[in-house]
Amino acid sequence: MTRMSNEELQQWIEQVSQDSFGVPFRHKASFNSRLSTTGGRYFIKSHNIEINPTQLEMFGREETERIIKHELCHYHLHLAKRGYMHRDADFKKLLAMVGGSRFCQTLPGAKARKPQPYRYKLVCTACATEYPRKRKADPKRYRCGNCAGKLKLVALEESQGKAK
Repeated sequence: MTRMSNEELQQWIEQVSQDSFGVPFRHKASFNSRLSTTGGRYFIKSHNIEINPTQLEMFGREETERIIKHELCHYHLHLAKRGYMHRDADFKKLLAMVGGSRFCQTLPGAKARKPQPYRYKLVCTACATEYPRKRKADPKRYRCGNCAGKLKLVALEESQGKAK
């Protein structure tokens, strides 16, 4: 597959926006080769869109167009002040209507995230309920979910917290 320039991507996204949504895309689109776990990204503040070029190289135009439609759903719904997040009904409905992808294809060689071990626990001083934590937490900011008692932070031992 031949490489596509950012200018060609810009024109492609403008065309998809006009054809599938009936509304022009008026911001900047570009490739970002640093994206490794996602097919694309929409920026809320600038309204720009970035696409992972490896998705185009590995899976072709059809799959990349579905990613573009996904990002354009975020774009158009956000500008229309409607539910643009993945969990919103407006987003899910528009995504299905235009044929965008919910998830992108996993790239070969992509590293899976290693699960973090529990290194701390918050313990209720009243009822002894334990809340395992992967990161350090300020116990003053929380209360027990069972009895609303005060919590204390306890560090777990290294051997207990490490996953082998």
